[in-house]
Amino acid sequence: MTEAANPHTTEDARHDGGHGVVVVGASAGGVEALRRLIGALEPEFDAVMFVVLHLPTNAHSALPDILARAGPVPVQHAIDGLAPTPGHIYVAPPDVHLMVRPGRMQLVRGPTENGHRPAIDPLFRSAAESYGSQVVGVVLSGVLDDGTHGLLAVARRGGLAVAQSPDDALYPSMPQSAIDNVAVDVVAPAAELGAAMTQLVRRASRRSGARGVVHEERLDDVEAALQPDALEMPGRPSRFTCPDCGGSLWDAGADEPGKFRCRVGHCWTTLGLLERQADTLEAALWTALRTLSERADLARRMRDDAMAHDHRHGQRLFERQLEEYESKAQLLREVLATAEPITALREAEHAGVFRTTDIAPQDPDSGNGSAA
Repeated sequence: MTEAANPHTTEDARHDGGHGVVVVGASAGGVEALRRLIGALEPEFDAVMFVVLHLPTNAHSALPDILARAGPVPVQHAIDGLAPTPGHIYVAPPDVHLMVRPGRMQLVRGPTENGHRPAIDPLFRSAAESYGSQVVGVVLSGVLDDGTHGLLAVARRGGLAVAQSPDDALYPSMPQSAIDNVAVDVVAPAAELGAAMTQLVRRASRRSGARGVVHEERLDDVEAALQPDALEMPGRPSRFTCPDCGGSLWDAGADEPGKFRCRVGHCWTTLGLLERQADTLEAALWTALRTLSERADLARRMRDDAMAHDHRHGQRLFERQLEEYESKAQLLREVLATAEPITALREAEHAGVFRTTDIAPQDPDSGNGSAA
């Protein structure tokens, strides 16, 4: 297990505590990572763990049953308003964001973040706001940089920032992004993180965060988007538009640099926006190809009709149009046949590419060490 020193925390300070709070985020390859992490938990694990796995919004999730069979700790879907029980694991249901409030869970069907609902960052942000340095945030397998900003919120509140070893992840991009951009405290394979989770929770309870245990009821961004004054956007507009609604995107501000939000709350990281724009562009290109193909077919019919009536001027006119439409359609076919540069990368090549700049530079003098 590799540790990176965090210059903003100390091991000696204490805060008012109670049971620890563990928040875990995973995406592609996350089921396997979660099974290994939860399967290695001690039976005496007495913290509360909350899990977000990116799921299709219309999916039926059997994840609690899968994870319950993997380890000794009870697992269930989160229930809105329910007080969490120590020693239990709560999984976000499909199509709602899971938020952690002091003494209760909250389910919100707010705007998507990076195209996901549930999303990792709202869970991490709300836990950091509510429980400060009592939180252990864990980023597991997944693509792009989801979870990085949420883990940053945990670290800024004095919580423990943890990432799965990229070499241990089926999809290393998410944990690698967290390691590259946040002052991560612990990096280890998923099974080792599970075996050490009780120790990590105890360590988090001894840390001194900038605000300790916060217990705030501040509206999260996904909730604020549903308020009547949501159209009043802070900060400054960017030059980009939201792929989901077509509205202007605004820089999220200093708390989440490299993130954009639209007026109705859809949120994107730079990489998430780039990926979704690829989907939007492809859809537009297929629409353009369909339209050109239809116009070519119409021009062909009108040319043939002009030929049948010996209308030579009309025949030449529609022949030129047919050639133009077919030429443009062929160009679009060639574009559509070419893979996007980022999506064409092998997963092993993602390290160092998906980097959210200027978030939390590592202290070059801190050094790294190993611990059992």
